[in-house]
Amino acid sequence: MSALANHAFVKMNGLGNEIVVVDLRREPGAVTATDARAVVQGVPYDQLMVLHAPRIAGTDAFVRIFNSDGSEAGACGNGMRCIADIVFKETGKAALTFETKAGLINCWQGDAPLTSTVDMGKPRFAWNEIPLAEKFQDTRAIELQIGPIDQPILHSPSVVNMGNPHAVFWVDDVNAYDLGKIGPLLENHPLFPERANISLAHIVTRERIVMRTWERGAGLTKACGSAACAVVVAAARLKRVNRIATASVPGGDLLIEWRERDDHVLMTGPVTYEFEGRFDPKLFSPIQPSPVNGLRDSHFFFA
Repeated sequence: MSALANHAFVKMNGLGNEIVVVDLRREPGAVTATDARAVVQGVPYDQLMVLHAPRIAGTDAFVRIFNSDGSEAGACGNGMRCIADIVFKETGKAALTFETKAGLINCWQGDAPLTSTVDMGKPRFAWNEIPLAEKFQDTRAIELQIGPIDQPILHSPSVVNMGNPHAVFWVDDVNAYDLGKIGPLLENHPLFPERANISLAHIVTRERIVMRTWERGAGLTKACGSAACAVVVAAARLKRVNRIATASVPGGDLLIEWRERDDHVLMTGPVTYEFEGRFDPKLFSPIQPSPVNGLRDSHFFFA
């Protein structure tokens, strides 16, 4: 039986980025890709954040991050704020350090309730760090387009690794494109061997960018923290915004700072608690009933 059967969870969101948090710090067990895909049938989410006991001295937890398709993500800024708020309340600490697939991530409690800052680390720009399937000397704008050669719909994205691979297309209107159709085509483009998050971004001023994101392994999302970081960093590399700017996503605003002294990217924003519950063991049975309207609301219990 899955380690998640009848296990408690917390449903949260970061500006509409749907997060489910599971705490396994005090018990054995691991979550599999199959488990992650089963969970989304009962409790729809963008990312599943699983906390395990610390593996490194001085850290507060080892965190695995699953996308709703069962794939693992290296980073999720909105999800990190969610788990940070839980651990802030539990420990009384104002600063935390988590180990993730992308490395160590530090979080600080904000001045406002339910607000925190996450250090997303240094962006990576080399073609083989993103990674890309072929070499590009300058990743501020690479040769990639979708649509007719003479009249492409989108072209020349900036690419950056912000714990996950990101491609950013600069547009005049982020709502003028069918990102639900274009996103999966670009996410799975052969140029991205590990797939990629796809963002459309419009630079409003040197302090504000409006954006939408198709998230790798999750699809359209109201907010993607690592994408917000990637967009501001990519725009700053092009000298089109300052190193501190607001990324306006469909779910709200994130403040992004690409810190000059050490190149680390800091993201500040709020979280929201939705509900707590326990996973219905039937979710993890080999044979499951077909979903109704894409959801299985009966497959969790409210705590």
